[in-house]
Amino acid sequence: MTDWLHLDAEHVWHPFTQAATAGPPLGVVSGQGAKLRLADGREMTDLISSWWVNLHGHAHPAIAAAIAEQAQRLEQVIFAGFTHQPAAELAGALAQRLPGDLSRIFYSDNGSTAVEVAVKLALQYWRNLEQPRQKLLTLDGAYHGDTFGAMSVGRSSGFYEPFEAWLFETAAVPNPHTYTGDPAPEERMAAALAWLDDYLEQHGQQTAAMILEPLLQGASGMRVTPPEFVAAAVRRVRAHGILVIFDEVLTGFWRTGRPWAASWLPPDCAPDLMCLSKGLTGGFLPLGVTAATPRIYSAFLGQSFSRAFAHGHSFTANPLSCAAALASLRLLDLPQTQADIARVCAAHAAALPELAAQPGLGRVRQLGTLLAADLTLAAAPETYGSQTSLRLRQFLRNRACCCGLWA
Repeated sequence: MTDWLHLDAEHVWHPFTQAATAGPPLGVVSGQGAKLRLADGREMTDLISSWWVNLHGHAHPAIAAAIAEQAQRLEQVIFAGFTHQPAAELAGALAQRLPGDLSRIFYSDNGSTAVEVAVKLALQYWRNLEQPRQKLLTLDGAYHGDTFGAMSVGRSSGFYEPFEAWLFETAAVPNPHTYTGDPAPEERMAAALAWLDDYLEQHGQQTAAMILEPLLQGASGMRVTPPEFVAAAVRRVRAHGILVIFDEVLTGFWRTGRPWAASWLPPDCAPDLMCLSKGLTGGFLPLGVTAATPRIYSAFLGQSFSRAFAHGHSFTANPLSCAAALASLRLLDLPQTQADIARVCAAHAAALPELAAQPGLGRVRQLGTLLAADLTLAAAPETYGSQTSLRLRQFLRNRACCCGLWA
C-alpha cells in the first residue's frame, strides 16, 4: 500500500459509505477524458461522471487553463461589499441562458446549499411581504441534499431517518413517474393531481413554495416524471400564489438533452427560483447557484437590513470556480459539443428496445443523455446499498468501470 493510501485508511471518513463492509476505496491518481488511472496502474471508465459533475471529461485543457490564468490574478475575495469580473460575467451568462426571467444570481458552494438558499429565500420572501407562509410542498421521493433544510424538503427520499425528529414538516405530492411502455401513466397523473387539488384547497394560502426536481429524480432511482404532470402541477400551485423552485443540480447543462429540464416545459411554467451546481464548473471546482426572478429580488430591498438576505459562505462566488464555470459554458456552446449531445441522445433512444428485452431489467426509460432501467433480479424491492447493488457494482469494478447504482 502506498503511503497516501495508508493515510486514507487511517484518517479519512468517506461519504455514503459503510466502512465496516465496503472494503478499501479505489485510489485515483489522474484522469483524462472519460478515463481514471488508479494507483495500482489500472485504467477505469468513469460511467457516473464522478457523481454527475464532469461534463467535458477529466482534465479538460480549456477549463484547466482558465483556472490557472485566474489563479495568477485573484484566487479569492470576500463577496459581501466586493465583486469581481468572473462572478459578474458568469451571472450575466447564466441570466441569458436560464428559462423565464431568472436574472438574479446568488452564489453558494454546492447543490445542498443552493437548495438551502432557495428555501430560505422563499420563506423570507413572504415574511418581507408581511404575508408569512410556513408550509412547503415537495414531490414524493425527492432528494435535495444533506443540509437540514435540504433534508427536510427531501425527507420522502428515505435517507434521513437518524435526523427525522429535527426536520421541519413538508407535504409530498405523489410522483407519477413513468417509463417506456407504461400501461397507465394517465391514471397515476390524474390521481396525483387530485391529491394536489385537495391539498391546495386546504393549505394553498399557507404554502410558501413547491420545490421539485423537474422531470428526473436522481437519488430516488432515476425516476422520470412526465412533463405534462409537472406543467399541470406548476399551474395549479401558481393559481394559489405559491412560489416554484426547480432543483436542476442534476438535470441542468444539457443532461436531459436540452439546456435545462425546464426547457421541456411550456414558457409559463418557468420557475421563480432555480438551483444549480454539479456540472456548473464542468466538474473542476465546487460552486452553487440559486437564480431568482426580479420579483423575488425586489422583495428584499428596503432601508432596513432586516429585509436583506443575511446568508453567505466564506467561498461565495470564488473567482477560480467562476472562471471554471465560464469556460465550461463556452465548451457547451461549441457546435461539436452540441453534436456530441445529440449523438448520445440518439444512441440511447435507439438502445431502448434492446435494453427492454434484457432479462433481469425492467421499467426502461430515457430522457436525453439519461438511459436507465430497474434491476428485477431480487424477489422483493431492496433498499439503497442492497446486496444486489453491491454485487453488481463489484462486478463492474472488476471490469474497470466506475459506476453509480440505486437499489
